[in-house]
Amino acid sequence: MSSPIVRLIAQRVALGILLLLAVSVLIFAGTQILPGDVAQSILGQSATPTALANLREEMGLNDPAYVRYFNWLFGILQGDLGTALTSKLDIATSIGDRLGNTLFLAFWAAIVSIPLAIILGLTAVRYRNGPVDKIISGFALASTSVPEFFIGYLLVYFFAVKFQLFPGISTVYDGMPFLDQMKAIALPATALTLVVLAHMMRMTRAAILNVMQSAYIETAELKGLTAFEIIRKHAFPNAIAPIINVVMLNMAFLVVGVVVVEVIFVYPGMGQYLVDHVAKRDVPVVQAVGLIFAAVYILLNMVADIASILANPRLRHPK
Repeated sequence: MSSPIVRLIAQRVALGILLLLAVSVLIFAGTQILPGDVAQSILGQSATPTALANLREEMGLNDPAYVRYFNWLFGILQGDLGTALTSKLDIATSIGDRLGNTLFLAFWAAIVSIPLAIILGLTAVRYRNGPVDKIISGFALASTSVPEFFIGYLLVYFFAVKFQLFPGISTVYDGMPFLDQMKAIALPATALTLVVLAHMMRMTRAAILNVMQSAYIETAELKGLTAFEIIRKHAFPNAIAPIINVVMLNMAFLVVGVVVVEVIFVYPGMGQYLVDHVAKRDVPVVQAVGLIFAAVYILLNMVADIASILANPRLRHPK
């Protein structure tokens, strides 16, 4: 691997770490300016001033904000995400299973949506400006225009209530048979697939069409290659960098953007866990989940940047 690539990758990693640090400051500051009193929400309206003062002292709420931030940050660096205020359970332990559930849902949504988006994008290019291209583009535009919560409720109405093919509440648990798990996540995975499929398909189509304007594509046409061969051998390999970028960004959305879908289907993942504890004003849980979401998003964006660098021939073979 040549030194320009090493330097570029090192820059992306350093920027990712700095960005995550900046996001941690924003998450901490955001939770501190939330209205209400954490101690009051824990003890209730009937709590005495003495009990409230003692709890604030115990939780360190009387310390300056910067002291609480660095205590929280150093704890995270040591693997300690803190303790939930409402349940007194270790946050890292509670998050473990829920993170696994979210990744399980995102994984199967990605397995379906990524190949399907690339195939539809290639098909739209192959039959561009024809009826097939217009149908695919129309579907993509309609899917992009509909918010995910509406898609989720439509799926629940038709496939859970009207036809009763799948459960409307997606419950998964340890030891659950694999086929039962797949049936349970069918609707939320479909909702996520429809949300990201259109964007990936449109960007794949745009990236390949951009390459199709190049001179070497005209040369390939003059050689007598079929449209499919031109796309497969010349256009798609040269459009792979932006396609990888789009795929990684949508994978990040699949993990981070599941909050609405998980709430609709009452799926026991990170999104549902976050919403439950926002309602309870459990600040340590909100901070921990927010930081994990940010870390996943930044990591996948960084992987997308690095993959684009490695897929770029001008960087692999510098002059």
